[in-house]
Amino acid sequence: MVKLIQFIYSCVAVAILTPVGPAYAETSLRGSSYSSKFKVIERRNSTGSEISLSRDPVYIPGLADDDIYRPNADGKHVELAKMMAQKNGVPVDLFLRLIQQESGWNPKALSHKGAIGLTQLMPDTARYLGVDPHDVRQNLDGGARYLSQQYKRFRNWRLALAAYNAGPEAVAKYNGVPPYKETQNYVRRILR
Repeated sequence: MVKLIQFIYSCVAVAILTPVGPAYAETSLRGSSYSSKFKVIERRNSTGSEISLSRDPVYIPGLADDDIYRPNADGKHVELAKMMAQKNGVPVDLFLRLIQQESGWNPKALSHKGAIGLTQLMPDTARYLGVDPHDVRQNLDGGARYLSQQYKRFRNWRLALAAYNAGPEAVAKYNGVPPYKETQNYVRRILR
């Protein structure tokens, strides 16, 4: 019994004292499911490395499950986003996933094409909707309203998302989700 306890202590000591760097932490998470991921934080003190594990979700772009809704750390815009989705008749979870996909919950996001804010409104779309895309409330309202308009036109959330991403003309032209990789991936990630 004593040897068993010594063996267990040895295993625990090795597990605690073995340094694990961020590169190992990232690659070891790649194949795991989102719910089992741990946030790995490395802190150095005078005695060496100390690893702390937390069950907080970690967003690592490029993982297979990066489409899972993960709002910003403080959740500051989530309630407003939910309210705007409900106001405009958009399923709340769908809208939250759209925001995650569009901006990663960064209200100051600016795309290389010029899309602005949490819902990545293009300047012309924002003007059409009569909203200031730099104002969080107006951006969320405009994004939810625009998605709702696309749903009313195409009567299908899949096509509404495709229209939100590629434009309604592209969806009408192809009579479905356009054959653009970006749009196909966009729709797939949000609807997963």
